Amino acid sequence: MKTDPTYPLFPICAFLGFIISLVPISWHFQAWNAGTCLYMFWVSVACLVQFVDSVVWHGTLNNHAPIWCDIASKIIIGAGVAIPAASLCINRRLYIVTSVKTVSFTVEDRRRAVYIDLAIGAGIPVLVMILHTVVQGHRYDILEDVGCIPVIYNTIPAYPLVFMWPVVIGCVSFVYAGLTLRAFLQRRASINDVLSATTTLNVNRYFRLMLLAFIEMTCTVPLSAYSIYINTSGVTLAPWISWSDTHFDFGRIDKIPSVIWRSDHAFYVSVEMGRWIYPTCAFVFFGLFGFASEARKHYRMVWMFLAPRISLVRLNPRCVQFRIIGTMP
Repeated sequence: MKTDPTYPLFPICAFLGFIISLVPISWHFQAWNAGTCLYMFWVSVACLVQFVDSVVWHGTLNNHAPIWCDIASKIIIGAGVAIPAASLCINRRLYIVTSVKTVSFTVEDRRRAVYIDLAIGAGIPVLVMILHTVVQGHRYDILEDVGCIPVIYNTIPAYPLVFMWPVVIGCVSFVYAGLTLRAFLQRRASINDVLSATTTLNVNRYFRLMLLAFIEMTCTVPLSAYSIYINTSGVTLAPWISWSDTHFDFGRIDKIPSVIWRSDHAFYVSVEMGRWIYPTCAFVFFGLFGFASEARKHYRMVWMFLAPRISLVRLNPRCVQFRIIGTMP
């Protein structure tokens, strides 16, 4: 049996991605940054799913948790759409902030913006998860060392219902990013004044969000298009006959040993790219926001809260005094 070359590196990275992608969520939540919060949520959930699967199904093909696989395979479908959708929310917000002449948002305006972001970043992924059922050929597959993966029957309706959503969302996000860049170049002299008028977005956070959005924008469309190509290349495009034909023997669960799926280079690349993308998104996000001034401030607050309670250090307002337990009064 061919050993897994990514173990234990991948589960470690996936678990770290699950943790670190949620680190900045409190201050983004306080700032009403719904798109950013959705991005963190979906990346974290996807990393958790990949972590559990890579550990539970390491070296085995046993159907340990059928209900978990039903849920996990749907989450994978949803996350593939949700992360580009969250990026679209970020790009859209940046465009609004950059292009308007005055930044004066009422509570009602912010609430409306949150509702729109939720419709895009949560509603569209849930819709695609539901639509996936139409072209779900059977329950799910189990790949050794990888875990549960969703099944998409390669038929014509699968493209508008499932495959094309990341590409379409990425293209819309690309347009928003281009408009944001143009508005920024036109108003770069007054951008500080514009941002200072809002309490939810400072200059540093604005540029970090812009960089995150541009990274997602440049990666989403080519990676999504390549994923469609590599997943359908060499697979016969079947005609849509009927619901019953597509879902014939729906309860079937195909189990594929690692030596088999890794021997197919195209499929191997597709699987590894599909699961490494989520820890990569988590680390990129943490690299942009995990060391910002807001992050350092919250780290200090957490440390000052925890330190006295674990009896390791004693803090005073001016300095940090270390005390070895039991040796000093």
